[in-house]
Amino acid sequence: MRRFGSLEIYPPQTGQSTVLPLLEPLMVFNLPRIYPITDTTISGLSHSEQIARLAAGGATLIQLREKLASPREFYLMALDAMTIARKLGVQIIVNDRVDIAVAVNADGVHLGQDDLPPDQARLLIGEKRIIGFSIHSLEQAIAAESAPIDYLAIGPIFNTGSKEKPDPVVGLNAISRIKPHITKPLVAIGGIKLDAVSQVISAGADSVAIISDLLSANDITAQTRTYFQKVGK
Repeated sequence: MRRFGSLEIYPPQTGQSTVLPLLEPLMVFNLPRIYPITDTTISGLSHSEQIARLAAGGATLIQLREKLASPREFYLMALDAMTIARKLGVQIIVNDRVDIAVAVNADGVHLGQDDLPPDQARLLIGEKRIIGFSIHSLEQAIAAESAPIDYLAIGPIFNTGSKEKPDPVVGLNAISRIKPHITKPLVAIGGIKLDAVSQVISAGADSVAIISDLLSANDITAQTRTYFQKVGK
Protein backbone atom coordinates (compact mmCIF):
# COMPACT_ATOMS: atom_id res chain seq x y z
CA MET A 1 0.00 0.00 0.00
CA ARG A 2 1.15 3.55 -0.81
CA ARG A 3 -0.28 6.73 0.62
CA PHE A 4 -0.86 9.97 -1.32
CA GLY A 5 -2.06 12.42 1.31
CA SER A 6 -5.19 10.76 2.70
CA LEU A 7 -5.53 8.47 -0.33
CA GLU A 8 -4.39 4.85 0.03
CA ILE A 9 -3.55 2.85 -3.10
CA TYR A 10 -3.08 -0.91 -3.02
CA PRO A 11 -0.95 -2.52 -5.77
CA PRO A 12 -2.40 -5.41 -7.82
CA GLN A 13 -1.83 -8.94 -6.56
CA THR A 14 0.75 -11.11 -8.28
CA GLY A 15 -0.55 -12.20 -11.67
CA GLN A 16 -3.30 -9.60 -11.65
CA SER A 17 -3.60 -7.43 -14.77
CA THR A 18 -2.39 -3.83 -14.44
CA VAL A 19 -4.54 -2.63 -17.33
CA LEU A 20 -7.13 -0.15 -16.14
CA PRO A 21 -10.74 -1.00 -17.01
CA LEU A 22 -12.16 1.15 -19.79
CA LEU A 23 -14.53 3.71 -18.35
CA GLU A 24 -17.44 4.49 -20.68
CA PRO A 25 -18.60 7.09 -21.12
CA LEU A 26 -15.79 9.40 -20.08
CA MET A 27 -16.57 12.46 -18.00
CA VAL A 28 -17.81 15.53 -19.86
CA PHE A 29 -14.92 17.74 -20.92
CA ASN A 30 -14.97 21.04 -19.02
CA LEU A 31 -11.83 23.08 -19.55
CA PRO A 32 -10.90 24.67 -16.20
CA ARG A 33 -9.26 28.07 -15.86
CA ILE A 34 -6.06 26.45 -14.55
CA TYR A 35 -4.59 23.46 -16.37
CA PRO A 36 -1.51 22.04 -14.58
CA ILE A 37 1.15 20.02 -16.41
CA THR A 38 3.38 17.57 -14.57
CA ASP A 39 7.17 17.52 -14.71
CA THR A 40 9.22 15.17 -12.55
CA THR A 41 12.45 17.17 -13.01
CA ILE A 42 11.01 20.49 -11.84
CA SER A 43 8.94 19.03 -9.01
CA GLY A 44 11.25 16.22 -7.90
CA LEU A 45 8.09 14.14 -7.47
CA SER A 46 6.47 11.24 -9.29
CA HIS A 47 3.59 12.04 -11.65
CA SER A 48 1.24 10.33 -9.19
CA GLU A 49 2.36 12.47 -6.26
CA GLN A 50 2.08 15.61 -8.37
CA ILE A 51 -1.49 14.67 -9.33
CA ALA A 52 -2.42 14.10 -5.70
CA ARG A 53 -1.06 17.49 -4.64
CA LEU A 54 -2.50 19.38 -7.61
CA ALA A 55 -5.91 17.76 -7.15
CA ALA A 56 -5.89 18.69 -3.47
CA GLY A 57 -5.52 22.31 -4.62
CA GLY A 58 -8.53 22.06 -6.92
CA ALA A 59 -7.12 20.80 -10.24
CA THR A 60 -9.57 18.72 -12.26
CA LEU A 61 -7.66 18.41 -15.56
CA ILE A 62 -3.95 17.58 -15.55
CA GLN A 63 -1.54 16.84 -18.37
CA LEU A 64 1.16 14.20 -17.95
CA ARG A 65 4.37 15.42 -19.55
CA GLU A 66 7.41 13.12 -19.57
CA LYS A 67 10.40 13.78 -21.82
CA LEU A 68 13.14 11.66 -20.20
CA ALA A 69 11.68 8.20 -19.51
CA SER A 70 11.63 5.34 -21.98
CA PRO A 71 8.24 4.42 -23.49
CA ARG A 72 7.90 1.48 -21.09
CA GLU A 73 8.86 3.61 -18.10
CA PHE A 74 6.39 6.32 -19.10
CA TYR A 75 3.68 3.70 -19.61
CA LEU A 76 4.17 2.41 -16.06
CA MET A 77 4.27 5.96 -14.68
CA ALA A 78 1.09 6.84 -16.56
CA LEU A 79 -0.66 3.66 -15.42
CA ASP A 80 0.15 4.53 -11.82
CA ALA A 81 -0.96 8.13 -12.37
CA MET A 82 -4.27 7.01 -13.86
CA THR A 83 -5.01 4.91 -10.79
CA ILE A 84 -4.61 7.97 -8.59
CA ALA A 85 -6.53 10.23 -10.99
CA ARG A 86 -9.53 7.89 -11.20
CA LYS A 87 -9.69 7.74 -7.40
CA LEU A 88 -9.67 11.54 -7.26
CA GLY A 89 -12.01 12.19 -10.18
CA VAL A 90 -9.32 14.01 -12.17
CA GLN A 91 -9.12 13.91 -15.98
CA ILE A 92 -5.70 13.05 -17.43
CA ILE A 93 -4.30 14.19 -20.78
CA VAL A 94 -1.09 12.53 -21.97
CA ASN A 95 1.43 14.78 -23.69
CA ASP A 96 2.51 13.66 -27.19
CA ARG A 97 2.09 9.90 -26.78
CA VAL A 98 -1.13 8.65 -28.36
CA ASP A 99 -0.07 5.04 -27.79
CA ILE A 100 0.36 5.52 -24.05
CA ALA A 101 -2.88 7.49 -23.77
CA VAL A 102 -4.71 4.56 -25.36
CA ALA A 103 -2.83 1.93 -23.34
CA VAL A 104 -3.70 3.47 -19.96
CA ASN A 105 -7.22 4.63 -20.93
CA ALA A 106 -6.38 8.28 -20.38
CA ASP A 107 -9.00 10.94 -21.02
CA GLY A 108 -7.09 12.32 -23.97
CA VAL A 109 -3.84 13.37 -25.58
CA HIS A 110 -2.13 16.67 -26.28
CA LEU A 111 -0.33 16.94 -29.62
CA GLY A 112 2.32 19.30 -30.93
CA GLN A 113 2.92 20.44 -34.47
CA ASP A 114 5.44 17.63 -35.03
CA ASP A 115 3.39 14.85 -33.44
CA LEU A 116 0.86 12.49 -35.00
CA PRO A 117 -1.71 14.55 -36.97
CA PRO A 118 -4.97 15.08 -35.04
CA ASP A 119 -7.13 13.25 -37.61
CA GLN A 120 -4.95 10.13 -37.29
CA ALA A 121 -4.89 10.43 -33.51
CA ARG A 122 -8.70 10.62 -33.51
CA LEU A 123 -8.88 7.30 -35.37
CA LEU A 124 -6.84 5.71 -32.59
CA ILE A 125 -8.40 7.24 -29.49
CA GLY A 126 -12.01 7.37 -30.65
CA GLU A 127 -14.64 10.09 -30.49
CA LYS A 128 -15.12 10.29 -26.72
CA ARG A 129 -11.61 11.32 -25.76
CA ILE A 130 -10.01 14.74 -25.71
CA ILE A 131 -7.44 15.99 -28.19
CA GLY A 132 -5.52 19.18 -27.51
CA PHE A 133 -3.27 20.76 -30.14
CA SER A 134 -0.42 23.26 -29.87
CA ILE A 135 -0.27 26.27 -32.17
CA HIS A 136 2.18 29.15 -32.44
CA SER A 137 0.57 31.46 -34.99
CA LEU A 138 -2.75 32.73 -36.36
CA GLU A 139 -2.22 30.67 -39.51
CA GLN A 140 -1.85 27.46 -37.53
CA ALA A 141 -4.92 28.34 -35.44
CA ILE A 142 -7.10 28.85 -38.51
CA ALA A 143 -5.82 25.62 -40.08
CA ALA A 144 -6.61 23.72 -36.87
CA GLU A 145 -10.24 24.90 -36.80
CA SER A 146 -11.28 22.11 -39.14
CA ALA A 147 -9.28 19.42 -37.33
CA PRO A 148 -10.97 16.94 -34.94
CA ILE A 149 -9.61 18.56 -31.78
CA ASP A 150 -11.20 19.85 -28.58
CA TYR A 151 -8.95 22.74 -27.61
CA LEU A 152 -5.99 24.75 -28.90
CA ALA A 153 -2.94 25.79 -26.89
CA ILE A 154 -1.04 28.94 -27.89
CA GLY A 155 2.46 29.71 -26.67
CA PRO A 156 4.90 30.34 -25.37
CA ILE A 157 3.30 33.53 -24.08
CA PHE A 158 6.44 34.48 -22.12
CA ASN A 159 9.98 33.14 -21.88
CA THR A 160 9.95 29.62 -20.48
CA GLY A 161 12.55 27.31 -19.02
CA SER A 162 10.41 24.18 -18.93
CA LYS A 163 11.33 23.27 -22.52
CA GLU A 164 14.86 22.50 -23.68
CA LYS A 165 14.29 24.18 -27.06
CA PRO A 166 11.23 26.43 -26.74
CA ASP A 167 9.48 28.01 -29.69
CA PRO A 168 9.77 31.80 -30.10
CA VAL A 169 7.73 33.83 -27.61
CA VAL A 170 4.39 34.91 -29.09
CA GLY A 171 3.33 37.35 -26.35
CA LEU A 172 -0.04 38.33 -24.93
CA ASN A 173 -1.06 39.95 -28.21
CA ALA A 174 -1.15 36.54 -29.90
CA ILE A 175 -4.07 35.53 -27.67
CA SER A 176 -6.23 38.54 -28.55
CA ARG A 177 -5.25 38.25 -32.22
CA ILE A 178 -6.18 34.57 -32.50
CA LYS A 179 -9.28 34.38 -30.29
CA PRO A 180 -11.76 36.08 -32.71
CA HIS A 181 -10.81 33.64 -35.50
CA ILE A 182 -11.48 30.37 -33.66
CA THR A 183 -14.44 28.60 -32.08
CA LYS A 184 -12.45 26.09 -30.02
CA PRO A 185 -11.38 26.84 -26.43
CA LEU A 186 -7.95 28.47 -26.19
CA VAL A 187 -5.31 27.53 -23.62
CA ALA A 188 -2.36 29.85 -23.03
CA ILE A 189 0.97 28.32 -22.05
CA GLY A 190 4.59 29.27 -21.51
CA GLY A 191 6.28 31.11 -18.67
CA ILE A 192 3.02 32.24 -17.07
CA LYS A 193 3.25 33.17 -13.40
CA LEU A 194 0.69 34.15 -10.78
CA ASP A 195 1.18 37.90 -11.23
CA ALA A 196 0.36 37.64 -14.95
CA VAL A 197 -2.41 35.04 -14.98
CA SER A 198 -5.25 37.59 -14.82
CA GLN A 199 -3.76 39.47 -17.79
CA VAL A 200 -3.65 36.24 -19.79
CA ILE A 201 -7.33 35.53 -19.08
CA SER A 202 -8.25 39.14 -19.88
CA ALA A 203 -6.43 38.83 -23.22
CA GLY A 204 -8.90 36.11 -24.21
CA ALA A 205 -7.51 32.80 -22.98
CA ASP A 206 -10.12 30.33 -21.72
CA SER A 207 -7.55 28.48 -19.65
CA VAL A 208 -3.94 28.83 -18.54
CA ALA A 209 -1.50 25.90 -18.51
CA ILE A 210 1.05 26.14 -15.70
CA ILE A 211 4.17 24.08 -15.11
CA SER A 212 7.07 25.72 -13.26
CA ASP A 213 5.17 28.23 -11.15
CA LEU A 214 3.11 25.42 -9.64
CA LEU A 215 5.65 22.63 -9.41
CA SER A 216 8.55 24.67 -8.04
CA ALA A 217 6.41 26.03 -5.19
CA ASN A 218 7.20 24.94 -1.64
CA ASP A 219 3.56 23.92 -1.29
CA ILE A 220 2.11 22.78 -4.62
CA THR A 221 -1.38 22.35 -3.20
CA ALA A 222 -1.47 25.83 -1.71
CA GLN A 223 -0.08 27.38 -4.90
CA THR A 224 -2.69 25.60 -7.01
CA ARG A 225 -5.43 26.81 -4.71
CA THR A 226 -4.09 30.38 -4.96
CA TYR A 227 -4.24 30.24 -8.78
CA PHE A 228 -7.88 29.15 -8.72
CA GLN A 229 -8.71 31.85 -6.19
CA LYS A 230 -7.14 34.37 -8.56
CA VAL A 231 -9.07 33.43 -11.73
CA GLY A 232 -11.86 31.08 -10.62
CA LYS A 233 -12.69 27.58 -11.78
